Amino acid sequence: MRELPRGTVTFLFTDIEGSTRLLEQLGAEAYAQALADHRRVIRTACAGQGGVEVDTEGDALFVAFPTAQGALSAAAAFTEGLGEGPIRVRVGLHTGTPLVAEDNYVGIDVHRAARIAASGHGGQVLVSSSTAALTGSEGLRDLGEHRLKDFAEPVWIFQLGEEPYPPLKTISNTNLPRPASSFVGRGRERAEIVSLLTGGTRLVTLSGPGGSGKTRLAIEAAAELIPELKNGVFWVGLAPLRDPELVTQTIADVLGAKNGLAEHIGERDMLLLLDNLEQVVEAAPALASLLETCPGLRLLVTSRELMRVRGEVDYPVLPLGEADAVELFCVRARVDCDETVTELCRRLDNLPLAVELAAARTAALSPRQILERLSGRLDLLRGGRDADARQKTLRATIEWSYDLLSSEEQWSFACFAVFSGGCTLEAAEEICEADVDTLQSLVDKSLLRRTSERLWMLETIREFAAERLHEHGEHESLTRRHAEWHTELAERLYRPTREGDPDATARLTAEVDNIRSALEWLARHGDVGRGMRIVDGLWYFWITRGLVAEGLRWARWAVAAAPAAPPQERMLGLLAASELFRSLGDPDLALRLKRELLPELRVLRPGNDLASTLSDMADMLALAGDFAEARRLGREALVLRRRLGVRSGIGHALSNLGMVEFRARDFARARELNEEAIALFEEPYVPTKLALAALLAGESARRTGDLSGALPLLFHALRLCRELGQRGTFPELLQEVAAASTDRPADAVRLLGASERLLSEMGVPRWDPPDYEQTVASFRAELGEAAFDEAWTAGAALSEDEALSLAGRCLD
Repeated sequence: MRELPRGTVTFLFTDIEGSTRLLEQLGAEAYAQALADHRRVIRTACAGQGGVEVDTEGDALFVAFPTAQGALSAAAAFTEGLGEGPIRVRVGLHTGTPLVAEDNYVGIDVHRAARIAASGHGGQVLVSSSTAALTGSEGLRDLGEHRLKDFAEPVWIFQLGEEPYPPLKTISNTNLPRPASSFVGRGRERAEIVSLLTGGTRLVTLSGPGGSGKTRLAIEAAAELIPELKNGVFWVGLAPLRDPELVTQTIADVLGAKNGLAEHIGERDMLLLLDNLEQVVEAAPALASLLETCPGLRLLVTSRELMRVRGEVDYPVLPLGEADAVELFCVRARVDCDETVTELCRRLDNLPLAVELAAARTAALSPRQILERLSGRLDLLRGGRDADARQKTLRATIEWSYDLLSSEEQWSFACFAVFSGGCTLEAAEEICEADVDTLQSLVDKSLLRRTSERLWMLETIREFAAERLHEHGEHESLTRRHAEWHTELAERLYRPTREGDPDATARLTAEVDNIRSALEWLARHGDVGRGMRIVDGLWYFWITRGLVAEGLRWARWAVAAAPAAPPQERMLGLLAASELFRSLGDPDLALRLKRELLPELRVLRPGNDLASTLSDMADMLALAGDFAEARRLGREALVLRRRLGVRSGIGHALSNLGMVEFRARDFARARELNEEAIALFEEPYVPTKLALAALLAGESARRTGDLSGALPLLFHALRLCRELGQRGTFPELLQEVAAASTDRPADAVRLLGASERLLSEMGVPRWDPPDYEQTVASFRAELGEAAFDEAWTAGAALSEDEALSLAGRCLD
């Protein structure tokens, strides 16, 4: 029976380009012979480098190698051996630490390798960054970051050799909106903006009134730059924000930066399109600082107000030229150009949004009828509130479009202003009592827009809709309904989000602006009970997203407002506040709050909330050195969890008790408790809790001197944490694997160096400092100063994937 490589493995996938077409060209018999010849060449080259064939499916081969260099050498050999033959294969290589299950591999690294291979072209060998890190960059061409189907995080891809190929067949490394309509005019402006951003300018602000077309022009210019920037072009919509402090966090959310925005961007060659900055322009200093810190970053900003920071280039977005405005109207309305259309566009000041809104009305009115009605409306609105003449024109156009709506459409249009950042169809139906036909009509009239499953408004139109809502006298009642609905949503999403449900996490992220505005309204209007429920629903989101200032602000509000809250809501809000204080900088206050709440919990919430609080307090007391009280509360939590009968809850109480014993240095008992918890987390499967229990069990085993027992536990934790992307645990994992790698002192020190660098990047405190210092001192004495420093420096230079791959080899 074949023996599959274990530990750190490099996967090689091949696939034939255009196999169906080639079969038709060669005929079945000749194609079968060519297919056999190509497989012989590949198998010979792979076997010569220790490759083990894992699977053959159709035209594709899947081979595993014990070394990255062996895989790369095999790929080079067989692509050369195939030469100019009829068959051209695309090849992908990726290194990881998969699980071996029976006679195959299981793990995300297998899928990543297959996706990399599928993105190439015939004759092209593509290599992931984890493989390139182990082989060296010589002979590899840097193709930059790319996004692969079904993978949230981008991958850095290299190519073997310098031969030119078409662009990779990956998902564009961008989230730029894809407008459904064609782009008309603005060719000169687009070229000028692109020239600025490729010619050394790193901050360009497109300024102008609402409706002048800033956003569309920015999107089109940014799209031109996608092929030029290795690390992508990303759109960040800022219209829903009102707090400048949330700007950098919103950018971090878009980029997936989990531990510091500047650290994530680093030296990446990247463009950010910041859309609608004007209402949070006070964030300008933070954005300027980000530019200075990240030398490869460029910003393209749309705003009615300049940032006024050093290096900013103002690019005023003027109305369209007359010819472009007329073309835009004719394209959108599907009419021929004539003097009436020209006059109509002139009356609209050639503003793109005004032209588009007018064109949307041609389904019911001729251009002549539109001009007649618009002329009267403009005369009526002469000398309106807006000082800017173009804004007056835009207001007139929106109001004219609004007046043409039915009463039902007008009401739904006005109601929609209550949403921050748009909403789902479900929310529009529930809160605004809107029906699908009405919403579709508003979309058709360009007053409402739809992207994927969300409906939204341009900010200019939303401001007008808000004025209409106030005029209806329904603003307060509708906003209350909005706040009540989003309170229930926050509560509904809390538990599945905390358990890692990707759908719930995505929904909460999409709705967080609405939930924030609901919380602000509730706090202003003294609805403390619902406000406390939202704080309870959002505290985990604030902590995991690193929203320290926002989280602490609402924690302090919860403490101050608690006396006015109903008992149940007061308790939820203060428990959430205690978790925020515990995680974000004030553990003493957190413990005091939990102590004060404990008697009420026993009466009002004697189930899971009481059990969780008892376990939390046990850990906090153990950290403070009060082990007797910690054990008492931890055992009480375990008794309660067993009475409730939920396996994962019992496992949580056991693992927490294990942490108490770990802090008390009773490592044998800590291991025993966590191994008991592991069995409970495996069925039903709770991977997040399983990973931490395995890690703590492995650490406890290592401290008792049982390295053979510690290694499989640590390997289990390493694999799960990598699959889950739990970056915050990586430094601790590396530290622990290093301490267990007594037979590989140089590799152990490299892991310590990598761990220290990651801690610095993440701002995470060192896990178990006394043990760490002892480990460092031991390896320093064994290796000597020079060898220790050399290994430490090499480890500090490892990427995250390289460090984790090294840890996998040490555990294998």
